Amino acid sequence: MKLGIVIFPSKKVQDFANSYRKRYDPNYSLIPPHITLKPAFTVPDEGMEQLTIKLNEISNSNKPFQIQSTKFSSFKPVNNVIYLKIDSCDELSELQKKLNETIDIDNPEYAFVPHISVGQKLSDDEHSDVYGTLRMNQFNLEDTVDRFHLLYQLENGSWTVYETFRLGRE
Repeated sequence: MKLGIVIFPSKKVQDFANSYRKRYDPNYSLIPPHITLKPAFTVPDEGMEQLTIKLNEISNSNKPFQIQSTKFSSFKPVNNVIYLKIDSCDELSELQKKLNETIDIDNPEYAFVPHISVGQKLSDDEHSDVYGTLRMNQFNLEDTVDRFHLLYQLENGSWTVYETFRLGRE
């Protein structure tokens, strides 16, 4: 089964991100705005129970925390992705690190950069245009993270929640 682990932000943050995603992100209809904690990986069906036990342990040992975003950024020249930059936060980095150490499957291709993608697969010219405009925007989005989600991919390429893990239940 193809899986991923993400944080879905509040409706306010999702609405803000979607106001851009519907124009600039071809994955808009496949998954809501999210922060990827563990990119797509594969686990056989018989490994799901053990995986959820490990994820429960991680969620129980981490407390809810605050995140903030105040600007757009880009991964150019690596790829033409525009995103809401999530400010550095020890709790978020620690959660992501624990997940990757515990689920040592398919090591991530890139270093962890907390973000919510709002534009992808843009041509060079379109990327320059859109990013040039978006980075002038001023905003301050704050949110409380109190859960993460294990997702699985459906045959049509969309993602849906397999299980939700609430932080700090110990």
